[in-house]
Amino acid sequence: MLTPTQARVIDPILTTQSRGYQHPESVGHLIFPTASVSVRGGKRIEFNKESFKLYNTARAPGAATKRIDFGYQGVAYSLEQHSLEGKVPFEIMQEAGRVPGIDMGARAVRVVQDIMSLRKEYLQGTAARLAANYAGTNKVTLAGVNQWSDAGSNPKGDVNTAKEAIRANIGRYPNTMILGPKVFMDVSEHAAIKDQFKYTSADSITTEMLARYFNVEKVAIGKSIYADDNDAFVDIWGKDAVLAYVPMGQDGNMEVPSYGYTYQLDGTPYVETPYDERNAKSWFYPVTDEFSAELVGAEAGYLIQNATA
Repeated sequence: MLTPTQARVIDPILTTQSRGYQHPESVGHLIFPTASVSVRGGKRIEFNKESFKLYNTARAPGAATKRIDFGYQGVAYSLEQHSLEGKVPFEIMQEAGRVPGIDMGARAVRVVQDIMSLRKEYLQGTAARLAANYAGTNKVTLAGVNQWSDAGSNPKGDVNTAKEAIRANIGRYPNTMILGPKVFMDVSEHAAIKDQFKYTSADSITTEMLARYFNVEKVAIGKSIYADDNDAFVDIWGKDAVLAYVPMGQDGNMEVPSYGYTYQLDGTPYVETPYDERNAKSWFYPVTDEFSAELVGAEAGYLIQNATA
């Protein structure tokens, strides 16, 4: 019997175009970098204080060499399959064929990928903003005059508290901070922050300026939205701020201690060979992806809920 991998027929050109695609507004991959896995389920590698411990590596002549383990087997993970088909009616395909440079097949795949990328961003944002994922020392909920929308609030003090909580756990400061869109708007208008840059720049506050102000390597805005069941638009990253330590330049190596990873099945996403359906008078472009956003090192993160009103 054929395995699922053997049975599917892949369009190599469209699949190559789809690999590594990120929606331009996505930021979840910054704290949940992709780690390839060869099976759809298993035990995820998690990281605690032992993963960041300073070991005595000195060895006396003839003495046994010390050994370490990386991470430990945590809760089970199970990849979720996401599949969607892009539809291109025959008439549109025919008309597009008369205009040089228009590839309706590639466009259909890109539209599907945008939709699937939004789902991935939603799952990553949901995991990052779930308070139950964090210990009491690694989260705070702001209210009233402490929210960053209030002129008397202290964003830098709150972020410094978060940074120190992470450093106390893992011995490293967070290097990435994701802000909900309204959080970014309010901190960029905060008097204390504007005052910091008033003599050096007449420009509006940018994420690069905030990164310098908060002393983290990267600040990103979670701009993505989705429509709920009532067709009301909702910010995926809400009014929260998330700080995390994620090793830079280690994409794909889930053995390296990190706040989170997106476990991605080898060979995905892929685009199957397009097929036509006479009844619908259309071409269909099936795209499949299999992944799971996993928060594997909560001690390397800090959640600031309701950072703004």
